[in-house]
Amino acid sequence: MELGIYTFAENTADPTTGLLQPPQERMADLLEEMRLADEVGLDVFAIGEHHRPEYMASNPATILAAGAAATKRIRLSSAVTVLGSEDPVRVFQQFATLDLISNGRAEIMAGRGSFIESFPLFGNDLGDYDALFAEKLDLLLRLREAETITWTGKHRPSIPGRGVYPRPVQERLPVWLAVGGTPASAVRAGTLGLPLALAIIGGDPGRFKGFADLFRRSLIEAGNPADTPLSLNVHGFIADDAQKAADLAYPPFATTMNRIGAERGWPPTSRAHFDQEIRSGALFLGNPEQVAEKIVRQHAVFGHDRTLIQLSVGTISHREMMRAIELLGTRVAPLVRDGIGVDQPV
Repeated sequence: MELGIYTFAENTADPTTGLLQPPQERMADLLEEMRLADEVGLDVFAIGEHHRPEYMASNPATILAAGAAATKRIRLSSAVTVLGSEDPVRVFQQFATLDLISNGRAEIMAGRGSFIESFPLFGNDLGDYDALFAEKLDLLLRLREAETITWTGKHRPSIPGRGVYPRPVQERLPVWLAVGGTPASAVRAGTLGLPLALAIIGGDPGRFKGFADLFRRSLIEAGNPADTPLSLNVHGFIADDAQKAADLAYPPFATTMNRIGAERGWPPTSRAHFDQEIRSGALFLGNPEQVAEKIVRQHAVFGHDRTLIQLSVGTISHREMMRAIELLGTRVAPLVRDGIGVDQPV
């Protein structure tokens, strides 16, 4: 079981002080968090692409490259790259460059994205939302196979036998397919033989078991390896004390979810709902023992290979974030490996 963190590089007003951190300081803190994640033995640090004022990660590859120079072993991924509004050639070049800087630690997590701001920003028609993603995913996967490519599509100019450089350290740059609530996307991942990152951000995680089953059945039907990896991407937080974890995480969580909910027509969240999500829902939140137990329990359901936790749903102080990362690496990870019978790293 691999364990890691994903973030959107939130930079909103601290709900306890009302202060907004200068962006250069927030970026410095983010790089320090990446260094610590590497030092405590976490497996993955992933950054999601967004084009909104509350997030700083419009260009994850650049941030990950800065982190690559300050880390030694942790894998560095997007979470996600909004491929429908990107140029796959530039995505490949950026992450191949990251792969060179990190000596073979780069990954791409491709998805359609949970927000739409990037589509009009880069001149894409939202009416082509699904077609854009399918076509650009095809091109991205083709780019992994050969340095010279001939390709024709509808939504991007054709490529008539052109070389694409640089080439990565890894023979095939890893591409994961990120999926929310669309069964067809799980089938697509299995059919293409791509690792699946399944986002579970609310309700009973067990209700997503069908997506994992679809993915694995599609792998087999397409003749792809049955052990192609599956990741669960979830929300959570960790502190030494369970009550402290909930008290720290709830104000920024509620602020973030209510802001998004107002845009999408969701009902306001509440502390009672938040606590219910901790007890039996999709929040992996508490002390190290509680978070580890929840990961192990979900592994019994999904048999997954990786768990990534978004520790920063809203703005939490850098000091508390650093402690959460430390606990995830030094306390949660050993408990999870013991719980599922995996040897500890030497």
